[in-house]
Amino acid sequence: MTVRLTMLFALSSTVVLLLLGNLIAGSLERHFEEQDMEVLTGKLKLAQHALERVRSTVDLDVLPQHLDDSLVGHHGLELVVVAPEGQILFATSGAEFPQSLLESHVRVDSARPIVWTTKGNHPLRGISALARTGIKDAQPVVVAVATDISHHEHFMSSFRITLWSFVALAALLTGFLGWLAVRRGLAPLQAIRHEAAGITAHRLDSRLSADAVPVELAELVEALNEMLARLEDSFRRLSDFSSDIAHELRTPVTNLLTQTQVTLSKARASDEYCDVLASNAEELERLSRMIADMLFLARSDNDLVIPDREPLDLIDEVKGLFEFYEALAEEKSIVLTCSGSGVVSGDRLMLRRAISNLLSNALRHTPVGGRIAVHVDDTGDSVVKLSMENPGDSIAREHLPRLFDRFYRVDSSRQRLSEGAGLGLAITRSILRAHGGEAVIRSERGTTVCELNVPV
Repeated sequence: MTVRLTMLFALSSTVVLLLLGNLIAGSLERHFEEQDMEVLTGKLKLAQHALERVRSTVDLDVLPQHLDDSLVGHHGLELVVVAPEGQILFATSGAEFPQSLLESHVRVDSARPIVWTTKGNHPLRGISALARTGIKDAQPVVVAVATDISHHEHFMSSFRITLWSFVALAALLTGFLGWLAVRRGLAPLQAIRHEAAGITAHRLDSRLSADAVPVELAELVEALNEMLARLEDSFRRLSDFSSDIAHELRTPVTNLLTQTQVTLSKARASDEYCDVLASNAEELERLSRMIADMLFLARSDNDLVIPDREPLDLIDEVKGLFEFYEALAEEKSIVLTCSGSGVVSGDRLMLRRAISNLLSNALRHTPVGGRIAVHVDDTGDSVVKLSMENPGDSIAREHLPRLFDRFYRVDSSRQRLSEGAGLGLAITRSILRAHGGEAVIRSERGTTVCELNVPV
């Protein structure tokens, strides 16, 4: 970037100076031409006036003397008068004119001069015109006048050399100053690079300093700090997930291994072997469910969960789940109620699983004799809201944002695997997000409310 900006500054200054130099050079050329034309036009009119006074051949004989006298004091000025037949009536010493200026059909209104170089390498600028004599019925003659422009050419050559030298020097100087300006301007980026290079997996809590950067880079630093915050959160969740999954899988695997080793330590009756195998099968089923749940969450994180769409009334799904959990509710004397109605387009099995996770969680934490109320409401904003309310201990505010994290439990002590692996609410949120909705939890004054917002 430094090299590109430096080259851009140098190129821009070079182009500007060249355009300015060409403009000045063009102005000087026009100025010199106007000066020359002023002299040439005056001498041309003087010669035309002298020819108009020629009345006879005698006057024509003395014409060269008159023209010589008119050129006294004008060094570098050349004049030639050519008769219609091509005869030269007058010419200054060593005069060399192009044939185009001496032709008899030259236009009287020709205002543009012609520039040419003589055999002696002297540059001339000249014009010509027709002039009539005072001799009756005589054809007009051609009068051509030219001036030496060597001093003009020398000046313009020196000017161009000076211009090119100045442009080259200015380009180098501008490039150097541009390089210094770019280096100074990009210094904050270098500082950001050094700070970012020091951020590692063990220092994800570090943030880039926004105090010393210019206003133009403040938004970039803010965006990078937000990215670091997201990375820190994702890395922390990944570390927690790895730790939790290791713990959750180690306990049942250890139980299976210990129980199997104890059983094989001595001979036992067939009934005892059957009991051990049945217990092992139960533990393996729970492990299988946990692995399936984790695979589902992994697919959800990569947007690979694509729900099938069909119209379904959420209150019908709630009633079906009430029948499934009726025995467990009666065991704890918990009353299940539902109300409302709302039709959505979604995956029946997924949404049923999400509601089942909430209901299972509510039954686990509702005290004996409590009441779980489910209400489905069509809000009219293309969203159907399912609210599940149950009594129980209030959840502290700091725990609420993390309840949908994997393996997260409000109680810091680990629950037994039979009471859940801590994936139910995480799966519920993944299912809702796959449908374009969201799941939230509120808890206060001994009441916990879980809400599922499902798009229609």
